[in-house]
Amino acid sequence: QVQPVESGGGLVQAGGSLRLSCTDSGRTFSNYAMGWFRQAPGKEREIVAAISRGGSNTYYAGSVKGRFTISRDNAKNTVFLQMNSLNSEDTAVYYCAADRHPLLSGLSSSRSSYEIWGQGTQVTVSS
Repeated sequence: QVQPVESGGGLVQAGGSLRLSCTDSGRTFSNYAMGWFRQAPGKEREIVAAISRGGSNTYYAGSVKGRFTISRDNAKNTVFLQMNSLNSEDTAVYYCAADRHPLLSGLSSSRSSYEIWGQGTQVTVSS
């Protein structure tokens, strides 16, 4: 694979949980900070969470802090997004992205920092 591939999206009832996975086998995975972004209809693509190359530093958007958890398994070239307590505002296409040159902090919350993007996976939260 050259492009990251997301999986795990689908339909879920409000209050439920989903776990997204992103596998990126097209490069040396541990050299990249990874991010999850989402885009709802008519909205800009926005940061959800990011994680540094070794997984020691993370970032969360305020809207998901305390509900979502980002993690990675470098041995499997995979980054995860565990999403709990989902609500209708979480409905969006979720994208995985890779950043070869992160900031000194080890990650970036800026969309422009990410060079490689997956095709996305749909998450729909119903009531």
